[in-house]
Amino acid sequence: MILDSTYSNKEHKQLISDVIGKPFSFLESIRLGGIGSKRMIIDNVSPNMSSYLNKVSDINYANIEMRTHGILVFINKGLKNFTWVIPYYQLVLFKTNGTSIHAQGKFIQFRNNRTFKENKRFFGKLLDAKIAYDEQYNFQY
Repeated sequence: MILDSTYSNKEHKQLISDVIGKPFSFLESIRLGGIGSKRMIIDNVSPNMSSYLNKVSDINYANIEMRTHGILVFINKGLKNFTWVIPYYQLVLFKTNGTSIHAQGKFIQFRNNRTFKENKRFFGKLLDAKIAYDEQYNFQY
């Protein structure tokens, strides 16, 4: 689900908390070594997400925030901000030339450059959190 987060909205905050959990506390975020990525350049998106990007040849940026049961992808389009809410059970990461995030029939591919390489440790934490979440529901047959 993609929300317009240009202005603060209590209903959106409550919806996000219901879907992917409350934000980490300050002490938890320090213990985890940070819960947010640095700004990354968007290289490619699915056709159904192109309306959330700049039409002209501006560079599009996004960053990611981890929550207890999912992630938030913040997309900047000029003066507007959009938030893509992704629960861990829908999240799929592909490591290609850069990294792409797939969920809900949409995807974002990030450019493999210096800012992406600075986020390598963050993506490791993100994968560890997804694995820990998936192991809660690991049923033996």
